[in-house]
Amino acid sequence: MSHIIHRSLQSTPLTAVGARGIHIMDAQGKAYIDASGGAAVSCLGHAHPDVLAAMHAQTDKLAYAHTSFFTSEASEELASHLAAHAPRGMDKVYFTSGGSESVEAALKLARQYFVEIGQPERTLFVARGQSYHGNTLGALAVGGNEWRRRQFAPLLMDVGRVSPCYEYRGRQDGESQDAYTQRLLQELDAKFQEIGPQRVIAFVAEPVVGATLGAVPPTPGYFKGVRELCDRYGILFIADEVMCGMGRTGTLHAVEQEGVVPDLMTIAKGLGGGYQPIGAVLVRAEIIEAIRQGSGLFQHGHTYIGHPMATAAALAVQKVIQRDQLMPQVRSRGAYLMRALQAKFGQHPHVGDIRGRGLFCGIELVRDRASKATFDPELKLHARIKAQALANGLLVYPMGGTVDGRHGDHVLLAPPFIVSEADVDQIVNRLATSIAQVLAAAGVAN
Repeated sequence: MSHIIHRSLQSTPLTAVGARGIHIMDAQGKAYIDASGGAAVSCLGHAHPDVLAAMHAQTDKLAYAHTSFFTSEASEELASHLAAHAPRGMDKVYFTSGGSESVEAALKLARQYFVEIGQPERTLFVARGQSYHGNTLGALAVGGNEWRRRQFAPLLMDVGRVSPCYEYRGRQDGESQDAYTQRLLQELDAKFQEIGPQRVIAFVAEPVVGATLGAVPPTPGYFKGVRELCDRYGILFIADEVMCGMGRTGTLHAVEQEGVVPDLMTIAKGLGGGYQPIGAVLVRAEIIEAIRQGSGLFQHGHTYIGHPMATAAALAVQKVIQRDQLMPQVRSRGAYLMRALQAKFGQHPHVGDIRGRGLFCGIELVRDRASKATFDPELKLHARIKAQALANGLLVYPMGGTVDGRHGDHVLLAPPFIVSEADVDQIVNRLATSIAQVLAAAGVAN
């Protein structure tokens, strides 16, 4: 029996012994197509020679130095690279060890900023339902994933909650897309007014919603409206791009496609591509300058922030993405993936929506397409699909509770940027086979 506290305490997962490209191998020699990049992490796939070489070189030079004493060449170079390619004005970088840490750091940094500039009355965050921002207590509080929050709710800070931008479910019959967008923005404005705009620190949102909704993009103009509302009331906008950022949607930062610049932006998964644990917060220079002119100290920190091995690996990942011009490839492969999904599932009686951007796509499963009725949650359809896909040599990222934390199932796909069209065909075919097998076993005609 394993001494590890695994995610499930009822079974021990397969043992991975090797990985190369888009495949992972288990101890029995079976290969799996990693069609979700783990959790939208492995943007370059596995065992990329340039990244491995950079890690080996950094190990020989400097494996670790605590940031209370030292910076490192790798960290400085990565920060410069990120600042040079960030949205306008976001040229300050705070490193973390992952996504939840990045969100925690962003929340604390936003709060400290207002304390430093003489607005300590700002104490509350506003965020959306059916969102996900991480598993630490602050991140869990701003997140709207009800299943993850439920048992820890008594420990979580109060957060103002508004509706997600979830057109498939939220847009009413006969309502135009623009009218739906304006309704959401009016709801956000009303929430600011209800709380008192002078009490709000920041609005927190994923530009493209990841795990909880399954690659749901915003409607046109939504984030421009968000930016205008935040500017009107002096509220910060925190864009959580931990999952959807760093090239996943076809531009380095997902928010670029919305034509707005956030005040703080969290990144992680695609930053280091899984080669080392790393995340970061990109911050507008004015925020850091206010703190520098005040206390001169961001009152935060963890032991492994700015770890030289992690920053060296991430720098190598980002250089490969640039050198190999992978953003155009993400867009073209993403378009091919969307066409393949539409061809396979566009008329499927139990697929209600196909959505996403770039190599970040999701399908939502329904019991009935016309009514959008969901399957019985007790069926645990998403878990069955994950298990069947695994048996078929395919790694995907299904989730339940899509609609309200209990009802609804979706499957998220986030293959590496190096995926070929032939790989995409295999992924879609294996997913279709897996879904058909699960529905047949459940007695559902398809």
